Amino acid sequence: MAFSRAFVALVAMTGAALAALEVDLESADSIRRAARSVAYDLMTFYEGNQTGQTVGILPGPPPAGDYYWWQGGAMWGALIDYWHFTGDATYNPQIMEALLHQTGVDNNYMPRNWTASLGNDDQGFWGMTVLLAAENVFPNPPVDDDRQWLALAQAVFNTQASPERHDDYCNGGMRWQIPMSNNGYDYKNSIANGCFFNMGARLARYTGNDSYAEWARTTWDWMVGVQYIDDEYNIYDGAHIQENCTVINRAQFSYNAAVFLQGAAYMYAYTEGDEQAVWKDRVTQLLNATIRVFFQDGIAYEVSCETGMTCTTDMLSFKGYLHRWMATTAQIAPFTKETIVPVLKTSTEAAVKTCTGGTNGRMCGFKWKEGLFTTPPGTGAGQQMNVLGALSSYMIVLDETIEGPATNGTGGTSKGNPGAGTGDSGEWWRNDEPPPMADKVGAGFLTAFLLISIMAMLAWMSMDEKTEEQIFKERAEKEKKRASYLFAPRT
Repeated sequence: MAFSRAFVALVAMTGAALAALEVDLESADSIRRAARSVAYDLMTFYEGNQTGQTVGILPGPPPAGDYYWWQGGAMWGALIDYWHFTGDATYNPQIMEALLHQTGVDNNYMPRNWTASLGNDDQGFWGMTVLLAAENVFPNPPVDDDRQWLALAQAVFNTQASPERHDDYCNGGMRWQIPMSNNGYDYKNSIANGCFFNMGARLARYTGNDSYAEWARTTWDWMVGVQYIDDEYNIYDGAHIQENCTVINRAQFSYNAAVFLQGAAYMYAYTEGDEQAVWKDRVTQLLNATIRVFFQDGIAYEVSCETGMTCTTDMLSFKGYLHRWMATTAQIAPFTKETIVPVLKTSTEAAVKTCTGGTNGRMCGFKWKEGLFTTPPGTGAGQQMNVLGALSSYMIVLDETIEGPATNGTGGTSKGNPGAGTGDSGEWWRNDEPPPMADKVGAGFLTAFLLISIMAMLAWMSMDEKTEEQIFKERAEKEKKRASYLFAPRT
Protein backbone atom coordinates (compact mmCIF):
# COMPACT_ATOMS: atom_id res chain seq x y z
CA MET A 1 0.00 0.00 0.00
CA ALA A 2 1.55 3.31 -1.06
CA PHE A 3 1.09 6.44 1.03
CA SER A 4 1.91 10.06 0.27
CA ARG A 5 1.09 13.50 1.55
CA ALA A 6 -0.18 14.31 -1.92
CA PHE A 7 -2.86 11.66 -1.51
CA VAL A 8 -3.91 13.13 1.82
CA ALA A 9 -4.21 16.54 0.19
CA LEU A 10 -6.34 15.07 -2.60
CA VAL A 11 -8.66 13.45 -0.09
CA ALA A 12 -9.00 16.74 1.75
CA MET A 13 -9.86 18.60 -1.47
CA THR A 14 -12.61 16.14 -2.27
CA GLY A 15 -14.14 16.80 1.16
CA ALA A 16 -13.77 13.16 2.20
CA ALA A 17 -11.72 13.78 5.33
CA LEU A 18 -12.26 17.23 6.76
CA ALA A 19 -13.40 16.38 10.27
CA ALA A 20 -11.16 16.73 13.29
CA LEU A 21 -10.17 13.56 15.10
CA GLU A 22 -12.86 12.44 17.53
CA VAL A 23 -12.53 9.79 20.22
CA ASP A 24 -14.36 8.57 23.31
CA LEU A 25 -11.79 7.28 25.80
CA GLU A 26 -14.46 5.20 27.49
CA SER A 27 -14.94 3.16 24.32
CA ALA A 28 -12.37 0.66 23.07
CA ASP A 29 -13.92 0.72 19.60
CA SER A 30 -13.72 4.51 19.47
CA ILE A 31 -10.05 4.43 20.46
CA ARG A 32 -9.32 1.82 17.80
CA ARG A 33 -10.97 3.93 15.11
CA ALA A 34 -9.12 7.07 16.16
CA ALA A 35 -5.79 5.23 16.41
CA ARG A 36 -6.35 3.76 12.94
CA SER A 37 -6.77 7.27 11.57
CA VAL A 38 -3.62 8.54 13.29
CA ALA A 39 -1.63 5.51 12.09
CA TYR A 40 -2.72 6.16 8.53
CA ASP A 41 -1.66 9.79 8.76
CA LEU A 42 1.67 8.74 10.28
CA MET A 43 2.38 6.52 7.30
CA THR A 44 1.94 9.45 4.92
CA PHE A 45 5.37 10.59 6.12
CA TYR A 46 6.96 7.28 5.14
CA GLU A 47 8.34 7.12 1.61
CA GLY A 48 10.37 3.91 1.88
CA ASN A 49 7.84 1.91 -0.11
CA GLN A 50 8.08 4.27 -3.08
CA THR A 51 10.35 3.71 -6.08
CA GLY A 52 13.85 5.02 -5.51
CA GLN A 53 13.45 5.50 -1.75
CA THR A 54 15.14 3.64 1.11
CA VAL A 55 13.13 0.96 2.87
CA GLY A 56 12.72 1.39 6.60
CA ILE A 57 13.62 5.03 7.19
CA LEU A 58 11.81 8.33 7.36
CA PRO A 59 13.00 11.03 4.92
CA GLY A 60 16.50 12.11 5.90
CA PRO A 61 18.95 12.50 7.45
CA PRO A 62 19.21 16.30 7.32
CA PRO A 63 19.59 18.07 4.97
CA ALA A 64 18.02 15.37 2.78
CA GLY A 65 15.02 15.23 5.11
CA ASP A 66 13.91 16.02 8.63
CA TYR A 67 14.59 12.69 10.29
CA TYR A 68 17.63 10.82 11.54
CA TRP A 69 17.93 7.07 11.04
CA TRP A 70 16.88 6.17 14.57
CA GLN A 71 13.40 7.63 14.17
CA GLY A 72 12.57 5.02 11.57
CA GLY A 73 13.24 2.32 14.17
CA ALA A 74 11.22 4.29 16.72
CA MET A 75 8.27 4.56 14.32
CA TRP A 76 8.17 0.80 13.70
CA GLY A 77 8.17 0.27 17.45
CA ALA A 78 5.14 2.55 17.76
CA LEU A 79 3.40 0.59 15.01
CA ILE A 80 4.23 -2.78 16.62
CA ASP A 81 2.59 -1.53 19.81
CA TYR A 82 -0.32 -0.20 17.74
CA TRP A 83 -0.85 -3.66 16.25
CA HIS A 84 -0.50 -5.31 19.66
CA PHE A 85 -2.91 -2.98 21.45
CA THR A 86 -5.56 -2.60 18.70
CA GLY A 87 -5.27 -5.77 16.62
CA ASP A 88 -4.94 -3.84 13.35
CA ALA A 89 -2.35 -5.68 11.22
CA THR A 90 -2.54 -3.29 8.24
CA TYR A 91 1.08 -2.20 8.47
CA ASN A 92 2.67 -5.48 9.57
CA PRO A 93 4.19 -6.20 6.13
CA GLN A 94 5.88 -2.79 6.07
CA ILE A 95 7.10 -3.27 9.65
CA MET A 96 8.70 -6.62 8.88
CA GLU A 97 10.25 -5.42 5.63
CA ALA A 98 11.73 -2.35 7.32
CA LEU A 99 13.19 -4.15 10.33
CA LEU A 100 14.87 -6.77 8.15
CA HIS A 101 16.16 -4.26 5.59
CA GLN A 102 18.09 -2.14 8.10
CA THR A 103 19.89 -4.88 10.05
CA GLY A 104 23.39 -4.18 8.71
CA VAL A 105 26.28 -6.54 8.02
CA ASP A 106 26.35 -8.39 11.34
CA ASN A 107 22.59 -8.10 11.88
CA ASN A 108 23.22 -5.70 14.77
CA TYR A 109 21.73 -2.51 13.29
CA MET A 110 24.97 -0.80 12.35
CA PRO A 111 24.47 -0.26 8.59
CA ARG A 112 27.31 1.60 6.96
CA ASN A 113 24.98 4.14 5.32
CA TRP A 114 24.37 5.87 8.65
CA THR A 115 27.93 5.99 9.98
CA ALA A 116 28.07 9.79 10.02
CA SER A 117 25.30 10.05 12.62
CA LEU A 118 25.33 6.65 14.30
CA GLY A 119 25.05 6.75 18.07
CA ASN A 120 24.65 4.05 20.67
CA ASP A 121 21.17 5.43 21.26
CA ASP A 122 20.30 5.13 17.55
CA GLN A 123 21.39 1.51 17.48
CA GLY A 124 19.64 0.97 20.80
CA PHE A 125 16.28 2.18 19.51
CA TRP A 126 16.31 -0.36 16.69
CA GLY A 127 17.34 -3.01 19.20
CA MET A 128 14.49 -2.11 21.54
CA THR A 129 12.06 -2.29 18.62
CA VAL A 130 13.01 -5.82 17.57
CA LEU A 131 12.95 -6.86 21.23
CA LEU A 132 9.44 -5.41 21.40
CA ALA A 133 8.54 -7.56 18.39
CA ALA A 134 9.65 -10.63 20.33
CA GLU A 135 7.79 -9.58 23.49
CA ASN A 136 4.58 -8.75 21.63
CA VAL A 137 4.81 -12.03 19.67
CA PHE A 138 4.87 -10.13 16.40
CA PRO A 139 4.83 -12.54 13.40
CA ASN A 140 8.27 -14.09 13.03
CA PRO A 141 10.35 -13.47 9.89
CA PRO A 142 10.08 -16.23 7.29
CA VAL A 143 13.88 -16.52 7.03
CA ASP A 144 15.52 -19.22 9.13
CA ASP A 145 18.70 -17.40 10.11
CA ASP A 146 19.95 -14.91 12.68
CA ARG A 147 17.43 -12.31 11.58
CA GLN A 148 14.86 -13.42 14.11
CA TRP A 149 13.57 -10.76 16.49
CA LEU A 150 15.20 -12.05 19.65
CA ALA A 151 18.49 -12.81 17.90
CA LEU A 152 18.56 -9.31 16.40
CA ALA A 153 18.01 -7.76 19.83
CA GLN A 154 20.77 -9.94 21.28
CA ALA A 155 23.09 -8.86 18.46
CA VAL A 156 22.56 -5.21 19.35
CA PHE A 157 23.07 -5.87 23.04
CA ASN A 158 26.19 -7.99 22.50
CA THR A 159 27.72 -5.29 20.33
CA GLN A 160 27.08 -2.66 22.98
CA ALA A 161 28.38 -4.92 25.75
CA SER A 162 31.76 -5.16 23.99
CA PRO A 163 34.68 -3.76 26.03
CA GLU A 164 35.42 -1.02 23.50
CA ARG A 165 32.02 0.55 24.22
CA HIS A 166 32.78 0.85 27.95
CA ASP A 167 36.08 2.68 28.37
CA ASP A 168 37.58 4.03 31.59
CA TYR A 169 36.66 7.68 31.05
CA CYS A 170 34.19 8.74 33.76
CA ASN A 171 34.70 5.32 35.33
CA GLY A 172 32.71 3.54 32.61
CA GLY A 173 29.47 4.09 30.78
CA MET A 174 28.84 4.30 27.06
CA ARG A 175 29.54 7.25 24.82
CA TRP A 176 26.83 8.94 22.81
CA GLN A 177 28.35 8.32 19.37
CA ILE A 178 29.98 5.15 18.07
CA PRO A 179 32.60 6.29 15.46
CA MET A 180 35.28 8.42 17.06
CA SER A 181 35.05 10.92 14.18
CA ASN A 182 31.44 11.83 15.02
CA ASN A 183 30.48 15.04 16.77
CA GLY A 184 29.55 13.94 20.28
CA TYR A 185 31.94 11.01 20.60
CA ASP A 186 33.37 12.63 23.74
CA TYR A 187 29.92 12.89 25.34
CA LYS A 188 28.49 10.20 27.61
CA ASN A 189 24.75 10.54 27.92
CA SER A 190 21.72 9.05 29.60
CA ILE A 191 19.80 7.89 26.54
CA ALA A 192 22.66 5.75 25.17
CA ASN A 193 23.10 4.10 28.55
CA GLY A 194 19.34 4.04 29.11
CA CYS A 195 18.68 2.01 25.97
CA PHE A 196 21.39 -0.44 27.03
CA PHE A 197 19.97 -0.68 30.56
CA ASN A 198 16.45 -1.12 29.18
CA MET A 199 17.46 -3.91 26.82
CA GLY A 200 19.48 -5.67 29.52
CA ALA A 201 16.51 -5.71 31.89
CA ARG A 202 14.12 -6.91 29.19
CA LEU A 203 16.44 -9.60 27.84
CA ALA A 204 16.95 -10.88 31.39
CA ARG A 205 13.21 -11.21 31.87
CA TYR A 206 12.62 -12.71 28.44
CA THR A 207 15.43 -15.29 28.53
CA GLY A 208 15.96 -15.81 32.26
CA ASN A 209 19.70 -15.22 31.75
CA ASP A 210 21.07 -13.18 34.64
CA SER A 211 24.06 -11.98 32.61
CA TYR A 212 21.79 -9.43 30.98
CA ALA A 213 20.47 -8.31 34.36
CA GLU A 214 24.01 -7.91 35.66
CA TRP A 215 24.71 -5.42 32.86
CA ALA A 216 21.52 -3.58 33.79
CA ARG A 217 22.59 -3.40 37.43
CA THR A 218 26.04 -2.14 36.43
CA THR A 219 24.57 0.53 34.18
CA TRP A 220 22.16 1.72 36.85
CA ASP A 221 24.98 1.97 39.39
CA TRP A 222 27.09 3.94 36.91
CA MET A 223 24.25 6.39 36.21
CA VAL A 224 23.84 7.01 39.94
CA GLY A 225 27.60 7.17 40.46
CA VAL A 226 28.09 9.99 37.95
CA GLN A 227 24.92 11.66 39.25
CA TYR A 228 23.07 11.53 35.93
CA ILE A 229 20.35 10.15 38.24
CA ASP A 230 20.31 12.35 41.33
CA ASP A 231 18.91 11.75 44.80
CA GLU A 232 15.46 12.98 43.72
CA TYR A 233 15.48 10.69 40.67
CA ASN A 234 15.83 13.50 38.17
CA ILE A 235 17.62 12.15 35.10
CA TYR A 236 19.98 14.60 33.39
CA ASP A 237 21.21 14.38 29.84
CA GLY A 238 24.96 13.82 30.13
CA ALA A 239 28.46 15.28 30.26
CA HIS A 240 31.78 15.38 28.43
CA ILE A 241 34.69 13.11 29.24
CA GLN A 242 37.20 16.00 29.23
CA GLU A 243 35.86 17.02 32.63
CA ASN A 244 35.37 13.44 33.82
CA CYS A 245 31.60 13.79 33.36
CA THR A 246 31.43 16.18 36.32
CA VAL A 247 30.04 19.23 34.49
CA ILE A 248 26.59 17.79 33.80
CA ASN A 249 24.18 19.10 31.22
CA ARG A 250 21.06 19.23 33.39
CA ALA A 251 18.55 19.24 30.55
CA GLN A 252 15.81 16.68 31.25
CA PHE A 253 14.00 14.83 28.50
CA SER A 254 10.99 12.60 28.92
CA TYR A 255 12.41 9.67 26.96
CA ASN A 256 15.34 9.48 29.37
CA ALA A 257 12.97 9.20 32.32
CA ALA A 258 10.71 6.75 30.49
CA VAL A 259 13.44 4.40 29.25
CA PHE A 260 14.79 4.02 32.80
CA LEU A 261 11.33 3.75 34.32
CA GLN A 262 10.36 0.93 31.99
CA GLY A 263 13.72 -0.80 32.45
CA ALA A 264 13.44 -0.60 36.22
CA ALA A 265 9.92 -2.08 35.99
CA TYR A 266 11.34 -5.02 34.04
CA MET A 267 13.99 -5.49 36.70
CA TYR A 268 11.24 -5.49 39.32
CA ALA A 269 9.38 -8.16 37.34
CA TYR A 270 12.54 -10.23 36.87
CA THR A 271 13.92 -10.18 40.41
CA GLU A 272 12.74 -11.67 43.70
CA GLY A 273 12.98 -11.04 47.42
CA ASP A 274 15.10 -8.20 48.73
CA GLU A 275 16.34 -7.17 45.31
CA GLN A 276 12.79 -6.93 44.00
CA ALA A 277 11.96 -4.62 46.91
CA VAL A 278 14.88 -2.38 45.88
CA TRP A 279 13.64 -2.20 42.30
CA LYS A 280 10.08 -1.56 43.48
CA ASP A 281 11.32 1.48 45.37
CA ARG A 282 13.28 2.67 42.35
CA VAL A 283 10.24 2.27 40.09
CA THR A 284 8.13 4.24 42.55
CA GLN A 285 10.69 7.02 42.85
CA LEU A 286 11.23 7.21 39.09
CA LEU A 287 7.49 7.28 38.42
CA ASN A 288 6.93 10.09 40.91
CA ALA A 289 9.79 12.10 39.41
CA THR A 290 8.55 11.48 35.85
CA ILE A 291 5.07 12.75 36.65
CA ARG A 292 6.44 15.69 38.60
CA VAL A 293 8.78 16.85 35.82
CA PHE A 294 7.03 15.86 32.60
CA PHE A 295 3.31 16.25 33.27
CA GLN A 296 1.72 19.63 33.89
CA ASP A 297 -1.83 19.29 35.18
CA GLY A 298 -1.64 15.66 34.13
CA ILE A 299 -0.63 16.48 30.52
CA ALA A 300 2.66 15.42 28.93
CA TYR A 301 4.98 18.41 28.62
CA GLU A 302 8.52 18.34 27.21
CA VAL A 303 9.96 20.67 29.79
CA SER A 304 13.39 21.25 28.24
CA CYS A 305 12.08 22.44 24.90
CA GLU A 306 8.54 23.74 25.48
CA THR A 307 9.70 26.38 27.94
CA GLY A 308 10.69 28.97 25.35
CA MET A 309 13.26 26.87 23.48
CA THR A 310 13.11 25.28 20.04
CA CYS A 311 12.14 21.61 19.98
CA THR A 312 14.24 19.60 17.53
CA THR A 313 12.66 16.99 15.26
CA ASP A 314 13.96 14.30 17.64
CA MET A 315 12.29 15.91 20.66
CA LEU A 316 8.95 16.11 18.87
CA SER A 317 8.56 12.33 19.24
CA PHE A 318 9.40 11.91 22.93
CA LYS A 319 5.86 12.07 24.34
CA GLY A 320 4.84 8.91 22.50
CA TYR A 321 7.63 6.87 24.11
CA LEU A 322 6.67 8.36 27.47
CA HIS A 323 3.07 7.15 27.15
CA ARG A 324 3.91 3.73 25.71
CA TRP A 325 6.62 2.89 28.23
CA MET A 326 4.53 4.07 31.16
CA ALA A 327 1.70 1.82 29.96
CA THR A 328 4.06 -1.16 29.83
CA THR A 329 5.28 -0.27 33.31
CA ALA A 330 1.68 -0.47 34.53
CA GLN A 331 1.40 -3.96 33.02
CA ILE A 332 4.55 -5.54 34.43
CA ALA A 333 4.65 -3.62 37.72
CA PRO A 334 0.93 -3.61 38.59
CA PHE A 335 1.43 -1.60 41.79
CA THR A 336 2.00 1.44 39.54
CA LYS A 337 -1.24 1.17 37.59
CA GLU A 338 -3.33 3.20 40.02
CA THR A 339 -0.90 6.11 39.63
CA ILE A 340 -0.26 5.79 35.91
CA VAL A 341 -3.74 5.35 34.42
CA PRO A 342 -5.30 8.68 35.49
CA VAL A 343 -2.28 10.57 34.13
CA LEU A 344 -2.37 8.75 30.81
CA LYS A 345 -6.07 9.45 30.45
CA THR A 346 -5.78 13.19 31.09
CA SER A 347 -2.78 13.46 28.80
CA THR A 348 -4.39 11.45 25.99
CA GLU A 349 -7.53 13.59 26.13
CA ALA A 350 -5.39 16.68 25.67
CA ALA A 351 -3.34 15.08 22.89
CA VAL A 352 -6.37 14.26 20.77
CA LYS A 353 -7.59 17.86 20.94
CA THR A 354 -4.54 18.95 18.96
CA CYS A 355 -5.49 16.76 15.98
CA THR A 356 -7.16 19.47 13.92
CA GLY A 357 -4.33 20.52 11.59
CA GLY A 358 -2.91 19.72 8.20
CA THR A 359 -4.67 19.59 4.87
CA ASN A 360 -7.08 16.93 6.09
CA GLY A 361 -8.03 18.74 9.30
CA ARG A 362 -6.97 15.93 11.64
CA MET A 363 -3.17 16.01 11.76
CA CYS A 364 -1.89 16.15 15.34
CA GLY A 365 0.12 18.87 17.07
CA PHE A 366 2.82 18.82 19.72
CA LYS A 367 1.77 21.28 22.42
CA TRP A 368 -0.78 19.15 24.18
CA LYS A 369 -1.17 21.42 27.19
CA GLU A 370 -2.52 24.16 24.90
CA GLY A 371 -5.09 21.71 23.53
CA LEU A 372 -4.77 23.22 20.06
CA PHE A 373 -2.94 22.49 16.85
CA THR A 374 -0.29 25.19 16.70
CA THR A 375 2.39 26.25 14.24
CA PRO A 376 5.25 26.16 14.72
CA PRO A 377 6.10 23.33 15.05
CA GLY A 378 3.22 22.27 12.81
CA THR A 379 2.89 18.56 12.16
CA GLY A 380 5.23 15.70 11.40
CA ALA A 381 5.92 12.03 12.00
CA GLY A 382 6.91 12.66 15.63
CA GLN A 383 3.64 14.36 16.48
CA GLN A 384 1.68 11.51 14.89
CA MET A 385 3.77 8.91 16.73
CA ASN A 386 3.05 10.70 19.99
CA VAL A 387 -0.72 10.61 19.67
CA LEU A 388 -0.68 7.10 18.20
CA GLY A 389 1.32 5.93 21.21
CA ALA A 390 -1.01 7.69 23.63
CA LEU A 391 -4.19 6.29 22.06
CA SER A 392 -3.06 2.74 21.43
CA SER A 393 -1.35 2.23 24.80
CA TYR A 394 -4.43 3.50 26.64
CA MET A 395 -6.16 0.35 25.40
CA ILE A 396 -4.63 -1.51 28.38
CA VAL A 397 -7.23 0.25 30.53
CA LEU A 398 -10.28 -0.80 28.52
CA ASP A 399 -9.30 -4.21 27.17
CA GLU A 400 -8.21 -6.66 29.85
CA THR A 401 -7.47 -9.32 27.21
CA ILE A 402 -4.37 -7.42 26.07
CA GLU A 403 -1.45 -9.40 27.39
CA GLY A 404 1.70 -7.90 28.81
CA PRO A 405 5.13 -8.54 27.31
CA ALA A 406 5.78 -12.25 26.79
CA THR A 407 8.88 -14.23 27.74
CA ASN A 408 10.24 -17.42 26.21
CA GLY A 409 8.32 -19.27 28.93
CA THR A 410 5.00 -17.42 28.63
CA GLY A 411 4.16 -17.53 24.94
CA GLY A 412 7.21 -15.95 23.29
CA THR A 413 8.10 -17.73 20.05
CA SER A 414 11.07 -15.78 18.69
CA LYS A 415 14.34 -17.67 18.25
CA GLY A 416 17.43 -16.30 19.92
CA ASN A 417 21.17 -16.52 19.48
CA PRO A 418 23.20 -15.60 22.58
CA GLY A 419 26.30 -15.05 20.42
CA ALA A 420 24.61 -12.93 17.75
CA GLY A 421 26.40 -9.85 16.49
CA THR A 422 29.83 -10.95 17.66
CA GLY A 423 31.07 -12.37 14.35
CA ASP A 424 34.07 -10.87 12.59
CA SER A 425 32.97 -9.16 9.40
CA GLY A 426 35.96 -6.82 9.15
CA GLU A 427 35.19 -3.14 9.50
CA TRP A 428 31.55 -2.93 10.50
CA TRP A 429 30.72 -0.23 7.95
CA ARG A 430 31.60 -2.49 5.00
CA ASN A 431 29.76 -5.31 3.27
CA ASP A 432 30.95 -8.28 1.20
CA GLU A 433 30.29 -6.72 -2.18
CA PRO A 434 33.00 -4.93 -4.21
CA PRO A 435 32.62 -1.20 -3.47
CA PRO A 436 31.49 1.13 -6.25
CA MET A 437 33.97 3.74 -7.50
CA ALA A 438 32.61 6.40 -5.11
CA ASP A 439 33.27 4.07 -2.20
CA LYS A 440 36.79 3.34 -3.47
CA VAL A 441 37.55 7.05 -3.50
CA GLY A 442 36.01 7.38 -0.05
CA ALA A 443 38.11 4.44 1.13
CA GLY A 444 41.26 6.30 0.11
CA PHE A 445 40.28 9.26 2.23
CA LEU A 446 39.36 6.89 5.05
CA THR A 447 42.77 5.19 4.87
CA ALA A 448 44.51 8.56 4.99
CA PHE A 449 42.33 9.60 7.91
CA LEU A 450 43.17 6.42 9.82
CA LEU A 451 46.90 6.83 9.22
CA ILE A 452 46.79 10.42 10.45
CA SER A 453 44.72 9.31 13.46
CA ILE A 454 47.24 6.58 14.33
CA MET A 455 50.15 9.02 14.07
CA ALA A 456 48.30 11.51 16.25
CA MET A 457 47.52 8.81 18.78
CA LEU A 458 51.15 7.72 18.95
CA ALA A 459 52.21 11.32 19.45
CA TRP A 460 49.60 11.75 22.15
CA MET A 461 50.71 8.58 23.92
CA SER A 462 54.30 9.82 23.94
CA MET A 463 53.42 13.02 25.80
CA ASP A 464 54.12 13.33 29.47
CA GLU A 465 51.29 13.41 32.01
CA LYS A 466 51.29 17.17 32.48
CA THR A 467 51.01 17.88 28.73
CA GLU A 468 48.17 15.39 28.37
CA GLU A 469 46.28 17.06 31.22
CA GLN A 470 46.81 20.48 29.67
CA ILE A 471 45.45 19.28 26.34
CA PHE A 472 42.28 18.04 27.99
CA LYS A 473 41.84 21.40 29.71
CA GLU A 474 42.26 23.25 26.44
CA ARG A 475 39.78 20.96 24.71
CA ALA A 476 37.31 21.46 27.54
CA GLU A 477 37.52 25.23 27.13
CA LYS A 478 36.84 24.90 23.42
CA GLU A 479 33.86 22.66 24.10
CA LYS A 480 32.33 25.24 26.42
CA LYS A 481 32.34 27.76 23.59
CA ARG A 482 30.55 25.45 21.22
CA ALA A 483 26.78 25.28 20.82
CA SER A 484 25.36 22.41 22.80
CA TYR A 485 25.46 19.07 21.04
CA LEU A 486 21.88 18.54 22.04
CA PHE A 487 20.50 21.27 19.82
CA ALA A 488 22.97 21.11 16.93
CA PRO A 489 22.55 18.95 13.82
CA ARG A 490 24.39 15.66 14.17
CA THR A 491 26.74 15.79 11.19
